[in-house]
Amino acid sequence: MEIVFLFEQVVNGLVLGGYYLLIALGLSLIFSVGGIVNLSHGAFYALGAYFFVQMVDTLGFGAAVVISPIIVAFIGIAFERFVLRQFYREDPILSLLVTFGLALVMEQAIRMIWGAAPLPASLPQAIRGPIFVGDMIFSKYRLLMLVVIAVVLAGIWILLNKTSFGRVVRAGIQNPDMVAALGIRLQPYMTAVVMLGVGLAALGGAMFAPITTVHPAMGSEILTIAFVVVIIGGLGSFWGVVAAALLVGVVRGATVHFVPAASEASMYVLMFLVLLLRPRGLLGESIEKFES
Repeated sequence: MEIVFLFEQVVNGLVLGGYYLLIALGLSLIFSVGGIVNLSHGAFYALGAYFFVQMVDTLGFGAAVVISPIIVAFIGIAFERFVLRQFYREDPILSLLVTFGLALVMEQAIRMIWGAAPLPASLPQAIRGPIFVGDMIFSKYRLLMLVVIAVVLAGIWILLNKTSFGRVVRAGIQNPDMVAALGIRLQPYMTAVVMLGVGLAALGGAMFAPITTVHPAMGSEILTIAFVVVIIGGLGSFWGVVAAALLVGVVRGATVHFVPAASEASMYVLMFLVLLLRPRGLLGESIEKFES
């Protein structure tokens, strides 16, 4: 029974890791192309959750999960145009300060619009309850989330590795001067990457809204974990972030089994050990600064 329970915690850890992946991957993509660490990323995650809660009773669960990230992605256009674009060539500390300030503004705006009290979000009856696999018990919704996250991850990998859009983005990450010499403007691609990044964060917020607490400060809470995942995986590395997210999720899931009080501390210990052995993270790459 101990082994069965441990395996259940590992599977739950994979779900948790997939959740972290949605937020951390968008954060990593924006940094990789633009060289900007977006401290307001968690606020877009919170917006995704709040839009989901606003729409789920009217449009239904599936439509709310799809439409919420799309709305946030279009907000990302304005975010890139009027905020990030001003700081691509500036000292990185300026973008840190501005995005930090924007995160505070967005959090207060959420409080003004939806109130400070936590909001509930319910699941449809069809995806509630457990699934029994032998002696093991899994949540229907968490397994569904794992499948959706895997499909999203595969789609992003195909976009970045099998399309002309992805080839330009990857070339822009490694050598933006070469891309500029070919007469290709990276600016439209940066806008698309920001839309994708904040949309992924919003998808994480929408999918986890029914099983977590939806409140104004939820963005700042998840941002720390997203940074831990990106640092462990290595800045600029797609598969590094994927591996780190799943590793952090599984480590936290296993720690819950053995030392419940240390579940949160476990990811910081993991980060320390990884950076001690590999200062650039698991699969970190060298990134050149983006020039429009």
